[in-house]
Amino acid sequence: MASVIIAGDTSGSVTLSVPAVSGSNTLTFPASSGILQLGYTASYLLVAGGGGGGYDTGGGGGAGGYLTGTTTLAIGNVYTATVGAGGAGSTSTTVAGTVGSSSTFTSLITSVGGGGGGTNAPASATSGGSGGGGRGGEVTTGASGTPGQGNAGGSSNGTPANGGGGGGSSAVGQNGTSSGGTGAGGAGTALSITGTSVTYAGGGGAGAGPSGVAGAGGAGGGAAGVASGNNPTNGTVNTGGGGGGGGASGPSRSGSAGGSGVVILSVPTASYTGTTTGSPTITTSGSNTIIKWTTGSGTYTA
Repeated sequence: MASVIIAGDTSGSVTLSVPAVSGSNTLTFPASSGILQLGYTASYLLVAGGGGGGYDTGGGGGAGGYLTGTTTLAIGNVYTATVGAGGAGSTSTTVAGTVGSSSTFTSLITSVGGGGGGTNAPASATSGGSGGGGRGGEVTTGASGTPGQGNAGGSSNGTPANGGGGGGSSAVGQNGTSSGGTGAGGAGTALSITGTSVTYAGGGGAGAGPSGVAGAGGAGGGAAGVASGNNPTNGTVNTGGGGGGGGASGPSRSGSAGGSGVVILSVPTASYTGTTTGSPTITTSGSNTIIKWTTGSGTYTA
């Protein structure tokens, strides 16, 4: 650890010169007894990559795990942010949609990637931040989500072969029904950490049989499923939305990919050092500076 030089009267102000950080930071001790904290509080949002949708009336992909809160950053420490990628959609009945990748903030916080949607028998949905929807062709339950990060996927219905929707961060995926309805993805969660309200981590909609209606994507980047025609669109990037389930025939049978995640850090502008890597987007909102990583890894030196 680099040396710290303290100079000044402890009843007034002192200057800490930290070689690892360019410039200097001036801190003021309390006039009476008290504790000097060598750090500051930051707010964060971590959303993992969404899970891929299932194949052939497949279940919707689960949303990436959603975590928000506050943490204390120690001055001079380097913190690493890693953004999780979305999982691939399934292209075979034997393999469920791929689980999304986790997003992390050093070793302090990890949001879990979304679970993959099940396929028309035999591949079952998988668990994740939010769980994937149940597979078509059989009556199956959706996979579980991670407590505090997301919800379970919806169940599927065997006749007709309608899948269940992927779970979202604020709601479970909807179930497929015997009347031809297919499960919509569970809704995500709105947050204004950047100064503007954005909804993250919606589940993917399920694919439908020939007589069914495909499930809508959950608010927060979840992709809709399809019944026939083209492949479903992918979950929205940087929301952690789940992928949509594929339909019953033709090129629409493959599921789509989940959306990538995001890592956002909001720090007091008065404490912001300006030392980052990974090319994050830097904006301000009120008295805070917002650091937003949208791909790969990067760092912030507090």
